[in-house]
Formats: sequence, structure tokens, C-alpha cells
Amino acid sequence: MKALLIIDMLNDFIDEKGILFCGESARQIIPEIKKLIEEFKKQNLPLIYICDSHQENDEEFTAFPPHCIKGTWGAEIISELKIEPKDYPKIYIIPKTRFSGFYKTNLENLLRDLKIKELWLTGVCTSICVMDTAKDAYERGYKIIIPIKAVADFDQDFHKFALERMKRIYKVKLI
Repeated sequence: MKALLIIDMLNDFIDEKGILFCGESARQIIPEIKKLIEEFKKQNLPLIYICDSHQENDEEFTAFPPHCIKGTWGAEIISELKIEPKDYPKIYIIPKTRFSGFYKTNLENLLRDLKIKELWLTGVCTSICVMDTAKDAYERGYKIIIPIKAVADFDQDFHKFALERMKRIYKVKLI
């Protein structure tokens, strides 16, 4: 079985007023992710939102400005992609405090319980959270698919590099 991972599509990254707005390229992936969400819903497949969720004194803030602080507007899923569990029961939200969706989260257990073998990665940033999640997924033996039109980055050079690295090193299938 496969699952769609929607990584960090949160106000602080995707909204122009967000602390770490990833730029217009991040806004442009919203329609593609919406399309994928609908495809996965039609097949009754899991949607897993991987969401930055930091405490106010998080160590990550030595490298980046404070963002996605738990309980704030910035840490919320953007309205364009938010789905209520009552509207679709196979929605899971995984809060994370580091770049990888696997690091100190229950993602691995959830995927095992759902018998997931294939992960479709979408979201931001290609060269940080998407790539680190892909690395950890690869090391755990998952088949990884990345729809190119469903990922974005602050920096287009890093974006291109990350896609190529994930393809070569982590055997990611780019579509």
C-alpha cells in the first residue's frame, strides 16, 4: 500500500506573511498537491501531514528564525490543503521538531501499522525536510516517489541538486 506525505505545507512556509515564506514556487505546488490528495482519497489511501511543531526555545532557532511554534497560526496547515478528519478518516498528522519526518516521531510505527511500502513525498523544502525524510525512508526500505511539481524550495539551485541527489543516492523515482 502507498501513502501521501504532505510535508510542512504550513502557514509559516507557504503564506506570504509566514516567518519563513518559501516564495512563489511554494505557492505554485498547492494545486498539484490538492490533485494528489483527491487521487489518494478516491483510492481510500492514507494522507499523512508531516508538520513542523516547535517549542519557543527550540534548538533549531539557532539556524532559522523562530517558526511553526506549536499552537500558533504559523504552525497550522494552509487552508487550501486542510482536511477535517470527519471529512476523510484516513488523515494522520505527525508533528516533528527536526527536518526528517522520522526523527523522534511515530511515523515509522504508523507506516508499519498501515502496512505502507510506498511513500509519495510532497511539500517543502526540497533540500531540507523533503530530502531528509527521503533519506530516512530509503534507509528503512520504502519505495519513494516524488512528483516534481509537488515540491519546492527557497533556492532553485538547491531544489535541483536535492532532486538529483535523491534520485541517485536514495533511488527516488521522480515523476
